[in-house]
Amino acid sequence: MSTTPAPEAFEQARQRFFEGLEAFKAGRFADAEQAYLASLALVPGRVSTLINLAAAQLGLGRPQDALVVIEQILAIEPENAEAWFHKANALGQLNRHPEALASHEKVLQLGTLPPGETWLRHGQTLQALGRPAQALDSYDRALAADPGIAQAWTNRGSILRDMKRGEEAAAAFRQALALGADPELHRYYLASVSGEHATPTTAPGHYVETLFDDYAHDFDAHLVGQLGYQAHRTLATHLAELGRGFRSALDLGCGTGLCAPYLKPLADKLVGVDLSRQMLQKADALGLYERLVHADITAYLAQTDERHDLVTAADVFIYVGDLAPVFAALHRVLEPGGIFCFSAETAADENAAFELLPSLRYAHSERYLRGLAADHGLDVVRLVHAPIRDDQRESIAGMFVYLRRPENAR
Repeated sequence: MSTTPAPEAFEQARQRFFEGLEAFKAGRFADAEQAYLASLALVPGRVSTLINLAAAQLGLGRPQDALVVIEQILAIEPENAEAWFHKANALGQLNRHPEALASHEKVLQLGTLPPGETWLRHGQTLQALGRPAQALDSYDRALAADPGIAQAWTNRGSILRDMKRGEEAAAAFRQALALGADPELHRYYLASVSGEHATPTTAPGHYVETLFDDYAHDFDAHLVGQLGYQAHRTLATHLAELGRGFRSALDLGCGTGLCAPYLKPLADKLVGVDLSRQMLQKADALGLYERLVHADITAYLAQTDERHDLVTAADVFIYVGDLAPVFAALHRVLEPGGIFCFSAETAADENAAFELLPSLRYAHSERYLRGLAADHGLDVVRLVHAPIRDDQRESIAGMFVYLRRPENAR
């Protein structure tokens, strides 16, 4: 036989609940979770508190815990739309996208929540399932319900860009920008599909970090297995053909460590630097790096006191347009006689220094790369033209560049 909580318990539970709301609003999800748990200890099974607890756990990146709470709610109220909405988001975090899609559709069927946000998440789930045309329809439905959803405009623009519908993509990015979306990121997007903004000299750091943190789990399988990526192997093969060993190698933008098995036999020591913590965790699991550093590569080159006789950058400069700061900072890291080797996508316009492509990758001209080498006192030992990867079933042309710092360099 259940007992009704005393009035003072209700009041204390209410206070803890509102403390949780304030903490959640401030982004303090751990504090919010503790407040909701304290509230539930006083008044167990309260649905509104359970819903907010699940939201806090999702904010903490604990979708499995959130699912346990959500199932409690649905056992009490099987048609609770908020619970289904959170269930969809939890399943999405767990990469259980077909189930997430079914949950989003349940929310839409119930029809008790504003549809704009649900259609947005519905579209994102379809994108994760590799169904961009259907995702585009979902974003259109989201915007029909609420034209002020900036993320829906951004996602719409990204799909249109991939469909090579550049003018429509640019219009969508402009709408997102007008609604307060990240200015740096959206100017980068706009520059990739239109000439109305000056080409940024580099991809936004937070964009690259988030991209690869999200991508880390499936990175190797997708890049090598599906896109036919071979830059790491090609770069190392031509490096080995130089017929020398190295004291210390610095792997710039090391990612998950794809280069490491090829570099380690050539170098006594291997250090990796990357902007993505999730990628570095994958690289660390290989056990091939003496040290891994979470940093922007240019900032690292400008600050480190370590010296190396080999510096590599495989498929890194697709996110850096202006390479002059990298070359300038390299001077203090690369030992005399040392080798700097890297890959780059080949620009269509040989007279351009670099281009930002609709793929959101930078391509460079051979003329520009040779000029940079000369400007910074580096000798071109070898420059090889070879494919880097496939993109939409087309082979992407690239260059593999091997530069040497003269023995008498200061």
